[in-house]
Amino acid sequence: LISPPPHHGIYSIEALAQLIYDLPQINPRARVCVKLVSSAGIGTVAAGVAKAHADVILISGHVGGTAASPQTSIKYAGTPWEMGLSEVNQVLTLNGLRHRVKLRTDGGLKTGRDIVIAAILGAEEFGIGTLSLVATGCIMVRQCHSNTCPVGVCTQDEALRAKYTGTPEKVINLMSFIAEEVREILAKLGVKSLDEVIGRTELLRQVSRGAEHLDDLDLNPILAKVDAPDHMRRFGIEGHRNEVPDSLDADMIRDAEHLFTRGEKMQLTYAVRNTHRAVGTRLSSEITRRFGMTGLQPGHVQIRLRGSAGQSLGAFGVQGIRIEVFGEANDYVGKGLSGAVIVVRPMVSSPLVSQANAIIGNTVLYGATAGRLFAAGRAGERFAVRNSGAVTVIEGCGANGCEYMTGGTAVILGSVGDNFGAGMSGGMAFVYDALDDFEAHVNRDSVTVIRLASAHWEGVVQALIEEHARETGSKWSAGLLAEWDRTRLRLWQVCPKEMLSRLAHPLDDAPALVAAE
Repeated sequence: LISPPPHHGIYSIEALAQLIYDLPQINPRARVCVKLVSSAGIGTVAAGVAKAHADVILISGHVGGTAASPQTSIKYAGTPWEMGLSEVNQVLTLNGLRHRVKLRTDGGLKTGRDIVIAAILGAEEFGIGTLSLVATGCIMVRQCHSNTCPVGVCTQDEALRAKYTGTPEKVINLMSFIAEEVREILAKLGVKSLDEVIGRTELLRQVSRGAEHLDDLDLNPILAKVDAPDHMRRFGIEGHRNEVPDSLDADMIRDAEHLFTRGEKMQLTYAVRNTHRAVGTRLSSEITRRFGMTGLQPGHVQIRLRGSAGQSLGAFGVQGIRIEVFGEANDYVGKGLSGAVIVVRPMVSSPLVSQANAIIGNTVLYGATAGRLFAAGRAGERFAVRNSGAVTVIEGCGANGCEYMTGGTAVILGSVGDNFGAGMSGGMAFVYDALDDFEAHVNRDSVTVIRLASAHWEGVVQALIEEHARETGSKWSAGLLAEWDRTRLRLWQVCPKEMLSRLAHPLDDAPALVAAE
């Protein structure tokens, strides 16, 4: 485990800003916290995160960390939190952004003194992880990932869990003692609350340790105080939270009043523009609150859109919602899809050839867990990255398709880009190879690739193509079905190697050859 982990849908500040926009749409009560590892130059990154409207920025130091992490991460990743926190606080203050976010820090905080120093360097919130675990009985044998924790803190083994002696009261006592030490230090400084010392680096000074290799260090950059107008706050506004912007969903929720009051089926139609982001996400949030994740039957709420949908169409969409777009959609279609059905098809008047043109953007179905997506056209890059359960049929995709996929089914009726199936560990993919070049684009490190050779799997893929043709009106999929005897000969089946022994239906109907004794 690596914390913060790599996010395969985030490659820029703009992508992060989109995620920060999406998350409050599905949970308007949530605070969005972005974790950054303390390192040189972190201030510039933090300024971008603040501009992306994060609620909290966490500066994590090089000490501490989950014991499930690799030793290289625990010992060699990052710099002390003091360095990163000071830089972030200075850069945000210089750019007039400090009041927009709260700063949090963690990474080896153990005492009230640590808390006060962190506050003086700019932090308002503090994370105490390792010490809290120790208070509940952790002895730091660093085998959290092995299910063999000898004191029962991190294991599912019932015999080991019986050895657990931790109680909430022990953590409460720890925090009480830390708070008492903080109070005593603040009293010595002549202040009444922790808020009064936030950002006041003049309260710190470098002390001599009597060792040349230590006293040569110049810590003044950490203790530097930025000149700022008196009216500018040194820290975030109390109770601060970035407002959740309204979207097209505000109209949907208002128009679907009878759904929430009487449970009626609804059909809603809207014109959509590329400025309408996360369409259907806030509606999914309301449905989940009222009816639960699976409380509505599929298709209970049907939404028809005409135009070019903005990013994150149907993100986190839950069962009961069906979104049909006549036009196109941008990046992140079906991000975190959780049971909804999304159909994207060109306008009836469109002269474009569907299998030769993109109709949905990059990073489609990222992290999807359930639901269906049908698109009469091609997808961009990183299609179905980390898909964990959604079923989809499209007509081609760019590079890195089905990367890190762990579940679900993907049928791609056209050419794919390089590195297809890299890191794929679950699910199944089928690719129609009209150009006979698929083998040059697939990453075979973790997958097995064979021509379609099983009656069962042929039935599965044929049924999905039929559903795609029915849902999207695609002439391309209809043509493939009309010449099925030829089509099936050009289909590749991609299966993760680690799934082969667990398949209920083998990839090949031919009997396995057994060596003669």
